[in-house]
Amino acid sequence: MSNVSIELLLEDTEEHMMKTIDAMKADFAAVRTGKASPALVENLIIDYYGTPTRLKELAGITTPDARMLVIQPWDPGAVQVVEKALNTSNLGISPVSDGKLLRLPVPELSEERRLSLTKQVKTRAEDAKIAIRNIRRDANDTAKKAQKNTEITEDDLKAMLDDIQKLTDDYIKEVETVLQNKENDLMSL
Repeated sequence: MSNVSIELLLEDTEEHMMKTIDAMKADFAAVRTGKASPALVENLIIDYYGTPTRLKELAGITTPDARMLVIQPWDPGAVQVVEKALNTSNLGISPVSDGKLLRLPVPELSEERRLSLTKQVKTRAEDAKIAIRNIRRDANDTAKKAQKNTEITEDDLKAMLDDIQKLTDDYIKEVETVLQNKENDLMSL
């Protein structure tokens, strides 16, 4: 493993950690706070003429105000299919249809529901931390293997392990920051 592949290992490790953070952020976006957000429904799968299709590919999703989502399917014939999918989803919001578009009034969250969602978010953040630690372990194993095969020196290995640990610490901190922001979002009225 040359110096070039050592840097590639670090880049690859950081890329995997970034993807973990991005996946967690996407999951957090789908968690309902008291505010309307297109992320609540955009990845809902709709059975559109026998083809599973994401809602964001079927309709325009807007938020005219903080407590309302408006979904306007591009195909007027899809309104009933989208309405049915929204009703059977676990969102807990009933759509109001006028035949052309759907309105989703986003109600205030009860204190009990806020606490429940906070627990879910903490669990997801812990999963992200575990994934980041697993990425660290794999990178460390790769570096140790390279040193064992005399591809890098012991000093290079020590520097490499330190760099990997710094990356891990930075991404764990980012998970904590994103989690704290989402918790604040959930608990604010």
